[in-house]
Amino acid sequence: MTQTESDLALVELKKQVIRELARPINKDLHTLKHALLAEFGSAISAILFYGSCLRTRNTGEGLVDLYILVDQYRDIHPSKVSQWASALLPPTVFLFKAINATGNEIRAKCAILSLDDFERGNRSWFQSYLWARFAQPSRLVFSRTPMTGLRIEDAVCHAVRRLISETIALQPAMFNNETFWTRALTFTYGTELRPENSERPALIARQNHDYFSGLLEASCRVLGAGYVGAQDEKLYINHTSPEQQRRQAMTWRVRRIQGQALNVLRLTRSLFTVKGGVDYAIWKLERHWGKPIEHADRLRRYPLIFCWPLLWQLLKKRRAP
Repeated sequence: MTQTESDLALVELKKQVIRELARPINKDLHTLKHALLAEFGSAISAILFYGSCLRTRNTGEGLVDLYILVDQYRDIHPSKVSQWASALLPPTVFLFKAINATGNEIRAKCAILSLDDFERGNRSWFQSYLWARFAQPSRLVFSRTPMTGLRIEDAVCHAVRRLISETIALQPAMFNNETFWTRALTFTYGTELRPENSERPALIARQNHDYFSGLLEASCRVLGAGYVGAQDEKLYINHTSPEQQRRQAMTWRVRRIQGQALNVLRLTRSLFTVKGGVDYAIWKLERHWGKPIEHADRLRRYPLIFCWPLLWQLLKKRRAP
């Protein structure tokens, strides 16, 4: 592929990302946006919407997944400890609630991240925590300035290219769009403590088929991965060498061990550094076990004492074969 062809593929990739980020959002997202801006004001640089409520288009049930981007952590965290913890192990996650126009409560899981970390995370972080999320569809709910919006668009493009380049060697010798994304997302899910069943990556691949198909075609043209035509769908050829495949498999084994440990650390940190952090941790743990946590009130009163047995059980459960 010539440099001109590669540049054209990058332009097409960015067009698709920009179009997806700019799609309309529903009234509940506008309600959450206004409530967050009223709470945190000018500290917020941008708000991004992603996750299961975006895929199902149902924001009235479950938790709406939001990323709140800030210029500096000190702009949104009052204490030095929270600022330090956020910079050391981003993002910080908390639960947020707002009342919509019909009087119903909307709940959101908000992750706080600096704009600089958002860019670095999607471009160069070893862990897939960010680039796995933002290679999937997302919406730019709010951007304080046009320049902020441009930086986010560029970062999301990096997320797409990073996910594809980090998983292409582990694809079959010949693969289609659904096969690629199911396998890629399976690897990224394995690096986190997630309660979803093993069928979730395939479901996400099907729900976002058209968007993923365009991203994969443009990215493969940039990366030089070949494809051949088929009657109904493009088939791609995995040109990576056996050595590249071994190295990438080892990399993902390291990511899995490290990523699950980091998930426990983030959950632990939220207990002590974020308003409503204990409620978020309880919600997270209950999702993993599929049942209410016993003595939740005791955990709320004394998180430093009673959180450790639960977190240890969670980590052991995920490490079990």
